[in-house]
Amino acid sequence: MKRYAYYPGCSLETMACEYDASFRNLCGQLGIAVEEMRDWFCCGAGMLGNLSPLLGLATPLKNLALAHESGFGQVVAPCSACYSQFKRAGHELQEHPELRAQLEEVIEYPLDHGVEVLHPLEMLEREMEGRALKVETDLGHLRVACYYGCLLTRPPQVVTFDDCEDPRSMDRLLERVGITTVDWPRKTFCCGAFYAMVNPSKVLELTRDILTDAAAAGANALAVACPVCHLNLDARQPEVNQAYGTDFSLPVFYFTQLLGHALGVPGEGLGLWRHVVDPQPLVGACAAHVRA
Repeated sequence: MKRYAYYPGCSLETMACEYDASFRNLCGQLGIAVEEMRDWFCCGAGMLGNLSPLLGLATPLKNLALAHESGFGQVVAPCSACYSQFKRAGHELQEHPELRAQLEEVIEYPLDHGVEVLHPLEMLEREMEGRALKVETDLGHLRVACYYGCLLTRPPQVVTFDDCEDPRSMDRLLERVGITTVDWPRKTFCCGAFYAMVNPSKVLELTRDILTDAAAAGANALAVACPVCHLNLDARQPEVNQAYGTDFSLPVFYFTQLLGHALGVPGEGLGLWRHVVDPQPLVGACAAHVRA
């Protein structure tokens, strides 16, 4: 059986532990072997490269070397920032081979291992292709706006598993389990990410625009694949409502929660109770079960 090394990163062990749990339990439900990497450490996403470009490359590359040392050929990184950090480091090394010797000296590992970095969207599409899925929970009443954010599919020369401007991988996965997804214009717009620390009003404005467009497209929920996107779109809805006089109450799911719920992962393995906007009335214990 193929084994994937799992890199949870810092956020999936803290603010996004429901993403971690739902991904692990979804993989277990599908019989996909994922094993948390031994001795993994922070990849430095979002800050380290600004302080030291060399260390910004060395930290993700050493994590990949550790995965190879443990016998893995593929690493799955659910956090968009971690995934981007890994992909960018590999791309930089390919574009600037003169850095190889210096980086190998820093990380004390060779860099000829060829470990592949995957996002769960990419990995799950591969694993679910051609597979007959047993849908346990009918979620056909959902109309989901899939939000990819600005980082997951960019830049296109680095991230190649989906279309840069009009990604569809999340939509396809949710549609496989009977969920309707909506076409909308802001699926790859920025939510502001950690800009909230320096200009929170701008993040509220960006979040409002995203929620407005999702609702205008007829969505009754959003799906995301990034902890920071989830934080802004879910936890900041009360602030948006207070700042702009709106009344948003749109549940924001990790796509793994929706897939897991549809495919029979028990509710305690999804972490739905952790959200600010409670999604359970929309999908939860009262959802009809299909056992065809």
